Amino acid sequence: MSTTIPMQLSRIIISEISDNQVIYLKEIEGERQFPILIGIFEATSIDRRVKNGARPPRPLTHDLVVQVGEALGGEMESVVISDLKEQTYFAHIRIKRGEEFFEIDCRPSDAIAIAVTFQPPLPIYVAEEVLDRVSGKPE
Repeated sequence: MSTTIPMQLSRIIISEISDNQVIYLKEIEGERQFPILIGIFEATSIDRRVKNGARPPRPLTHDLVVQVGEALGGEMESVVISDLKEQTYFAHIRIKRGEEFFEIDCRPSDAIAIAVTFQPPLPIYVAEEVLDRVSGKPE
């Protein structure tokens, strides 16, 4: 696994006149940050959890993923934004079961939504290469 940088969710921008919403991730021990375009459902879910810890009366898809992982003996460990190809980010959820680690492919918006399901949120990491590319550092 490549070097990863600890990040935090720094902003959520929800626009009612656009299909794309924006979340910003910021380096915990640095100044680099970058936006990720996400859908309205994921943005509002993340926003509600971050602002008031609101839990819906019935589980959302992100809650379901967490519950299934835990029911199968896994523990959600972290989320990683692992790649950027043709302007599309790739992510995965890291789950630990016993001594084994599993990496489950997912959209970054789903990964962040799962991370904020926890209190405190799961750690969020971004691959150094991804952060270098989005911050304009030459490869």
